[in-house]
Amino acid sequence: MESIYLDNNATTTMLSEVAEVINEANRAGYVNPASQHQCGQRSRRVLEDARERITQLLGGATTGMQPDRLILTSGGTESNNLILRGLAVGTSDTNIVISPIEHPSILETAQELERTGVEVRRLPVNRDGVVHADALDKLLDERTRIVSVMLGNHETGVLQPVEEIARVAGEHNVLSHCDAIQAVGKVDVDFRSLGVDALSVSAHKLHGPVGIGGLLLRPGVAPLPMMTGGFQQQGVRPGTESVALTLGFLKALELFSERATDSERRMRTLRDMLEDRLRAEIPSLVVNGIGADRLPHTSNISLPTLNRQAFVLALDMAGVACSTGSACASGSSEPSPVLIAMGLEPSVVEGSIRISLSRSTTADDIEESSQRISRVYKMLQRL
Repeated sequence: MESIYLDNNATTTMLSEVAEVINEANRAGYVNPASQHQCGQRSRRVLEDARERITQLLGGATTGMQPDRLILTSGGTESNNLILRGLAVGTSDTNIVISPIEHPSILETAQELERTGVEVRRLPVNRDGVVHADALDKLLDERTRIVSVMLGNHETGVLQPVEEIARVAGEHNVLSHCDAIQAVGKVDVDFRSLGVDALSVSAHKLHGPVGIGGLLLRPGVAPLPMMTGGFQQQGVRPGTESVALTLGFLKALELFSERATDSERRMRTLRDMLEDRLRAEIPSLVVNGIGADRLPHTSNISLPTLNRQAFVLALDMAGVACSTGSACASGSSEPSPVLIAMGLEPSVVEGSIRISLSRSTTADDIEESSQRISRVYKMLQRL
C-alpha cells in the first residue's frame, strides 16, 4: 500500500529543482566564503547575493542606510533560541512575553530563561487558539526585553494578530519577534508589513534543505551570540556558512513566490475537502481552531473517543503519515500544551491529531486518505 504523507508541518520533501541547485553548487566547488583568496571571494559573492535575495523575498529591506540583516542559522530552533537567549541571557530584573501556544523551541527556551531568573509573562488564548492581543499592553513595562508570538500555529494552523502585537510592543519601545516558520512557503509573509523586529524561518518547512534557516533582523537589533569562535555574520552566528544550502534555501523561496497565490488557494481547497469528507463520515469529529483564520495546509482534528497515539499508529499501518503534534515533542506522551492552553475539554485534547498538507499533495491523496482515516476510526471504535 502506497503511503500518503500528511505530516508536512514536521518537514516537507525537498523539491527536485532545489536538489539540483544544491548539486550544482557542490559541483561548482565553492569553498569557505570567509577565505580571503580569490576562490573564497567568489564564494562570498555568491553567498551574499543569495542572502540579499532571500531577504527581499521575505519582505526585508536590502537598500538604504540601514538595511535589514539576515543571519543564516541551522534552522528554526536555532533562530528562535538565538533571538530569545540573545536578548535575555545575562540580564537581571527583566521579563519577556510569549504566548502559551508557541513551538517548543520558544516554550522550552522561555522555561530555561525562567530558571535563570528572567520573568516570563504569557498572553491568554481563546478557545479558537488566538492570543488576546488586547491583553499585551498590561504585560509590558520598562523591563520587558522582547515579545515573541508566532504567525501561524504549528499544530492548529491558527493565524495570530502579529501586526497588532508588533504595534503595541513598539509603542512601549519593546522589541517584537515572530516565529513564521510554518507560514513562510504557505502564505505571503512580508517582514516589513508585519512590523516585527525579528522573524524566524526554516528552509525544510517549504520544500528546501534540512540544516538551514534564518533570523531576519531590523537595524539595531543585536542579540548576543550563543556561540563563539568566529567573526562570521558580524559574530552573531559564527561558523562557516554553506553556500550550497543557502542557494537551496533561495531556490525553495523562489519556487513558492512564483506560484504563491495558486498554491495557497489549492492547499486551502484540499484541506477543506478533507475536513468536509471526514465530518460527513464521522459526525463526532471536531476541527480545532475552525472558528479562526488558519494557514491553508493545516488541520487539527479530534475524535474524542479515541487515544491520539493509538490512532496515529493505526493510521501509519494503514498508509497515512500524520502526527499528534510538533515533531520536536513527538517523543513525549504528554497532551498538547497548545490545545490545553486553548481550554479544550480533556477528551478533545486526548483524541487530537495533526494533518498537514504541502504543495505536492493531490486531490487523489485527499480522497484516499479520507477513506483510510474513516476506516481506521470505525475499526478502532469496534475494538
